[in-house]
Amino acid sequence: MTTSDVAPSESGAAVGRRIGIGLMYGLWRPRVLGAWRVPSAGPVILAVNHADGLDGPMLMGTAPRPVHFLIKKEAFVGPLDPFLRGIGQLKVDRAATDRKAITDALAVLEHGGVLGIFPEGTRGEGDFASLRAGLAYFAVRSGAPVVPVAVLGSAERKSRLTPAVPPLRSRVDVVFGDAFEAGDGSGRRTRKALDEATVRIQGRLSAHLENARRLTGR
Repeated sequence: MTTSDVAPSESGAAVGRRIGIGLMYGLWRPRVLGAWRVPSAGPVILAVNHADGLDGPMLMGTAPRPVHFLIKKEAFVGPLDPFLRGIGQLKVDRAATDRKAITDALAVLEHGGVLGIFPEGTRGEGDFASLRAGLAYFAVRSGAPVVPVAVLGSAERKSRLTPAVPPLRSRVDVVFGDAFEAGDGSGRRTRKALDEATVRIQGRLSAHLENARRLTGR
């Protein structure tokens, strides 16, 4: 079976984007900067900082193209399982090498889609201080450009009524950076090449986050 046989639903991701637009703009006040930097066609990886559970849905509702996110398997419970699958999201086991998740993610890129990744692996400070190797692998293996994305304001304050999310109608900034190639142009996929790509990616993501904070004042 090749990746082309298991490509996640692009139409499902488009439905997820419409849902995200309605929810994010209906409940909060997103301010989107630099969305034009996302290539209008072809494979692309969105590398997003992760400080709050709202970050993924916020990006789904503000990105200019439908996004297939790699989401921890623990989120696929009860009715959320068929829903997340239906809108083209990808389940990943973070505790092991999840070959199906890898195949699904590469299929998204092979079909010219947008793959969303939290390169820190889990929710944290959202400062790109610690990156896992997954982003470098997908970028080097597929050759897809990486667009850094900073979501700012999602974790600043919490609502008293709904402490898991920011106060309703509060502003959340989503800042897209310039696309860049993670590889060195050699096409190498060795461990050394991936380690070098990870260092290269971390530098670009950290610089983008610093610029985004300066631009937004957050």
